[in-house]
Amino acid sequence: MSASFAEKRSMFSKIGIGSGLRIYLLIVLVVIASSAAYSHEEDELQEHEEQKADIGEQLKSSSTTYITIASIIAVILVLFSIYEKDKSEKMKRFLFLGIAIPIIIATAYSAGSTIYLNLASHTKGPVHWHADFEVWNCGQKIDLIDPTGMSNRVGTPLFHEHGDDRIHVEGVVVEEKDVDLHNFFEFVGGIINEDYLYVPTNEGYTEISNDDICNGQQGKLQVFLYKIENPDDTKNWIYEQQKLENFEDYILSPYSNVPPGDCIIIEFDAEKEKTDKICESYRVAMARGELSGG
Repeated sequence: MSASFAEKRSMFSKIGIGSGLRIYLLIVLVVIASSAAYSHEEDELQEHEEQKADIGEQLKSSSTTYITIASIIAVILVLFSIYEKDKSEKMKRFLFLGIAIPIIIATAYSAGSTIYLNLASHTKGPVHWHADFEVWNCGQKIDLIDPTGMSNRVGTPLFHEHGDDRIHVEGVVVEEKDVDLHNFFEFVGGIINEDYLYVPTNEGYTEISNDDICNGQQGKLQVFLYKIENPDDTKNWIYEQQKLENFEDYILSPYSNVPPGDCIIIEFDAEKEKTDKICESYRVAMARGELSGG
């Protein structure tokens, strides 16, 4: 005859610290193995994105993983402690340590990663920079693909766009080159170099090459920069327009507002030294008398 529920529960109540430790280790191994298996599948699907990810995102991801594992272990042990009411003092200590130690380790790792990242980074902490940009193809403005999903962004948490013709840098910049124009287009799913531009749009992709014809002439990919010469002179700004060489390596100016943040015009047209295109934020500032230049 099978044992009654009370008899089974009595059997569990007699489990000593040795058996409890084995149960705990089994829980830890199962959780870690499950996480590793999931990570392996994700690695194959996201290998390209991970290669592009900066160290800040990697540390943030690993911290989240460890905190999740610690939380799962804690929940399982809490449920076990609720079920097993007749616990010895050894079992109580075991459950307390089993819950506390993973959480302490995960929290310490997360805090240590944050401190290390801030000390080792170019910006020595999180920043929030902006620059406006426009893409023009033979006189036609090209809009970047609209963001979808809960994140409401195109790109990475550090370097992205929100469908607002504005480049956003939000987080810790480990190396200055992490926020150059090349990386921005790569992170939003495009490509930019001195000969070629590939832009994801809502209608598909726009490809532009220096070999293409534009309005009956051979076109050239060019990038023009509106840069504020006196950023600290608020609302009395003076801009200078520059034609950028090696434009894919250009690094955004470190300002939250635009202006004094940059205005970047990416234009495929006949070769010229200046553009008549300008970002809407700069146009508005000029209309208000806050910005002048040439």
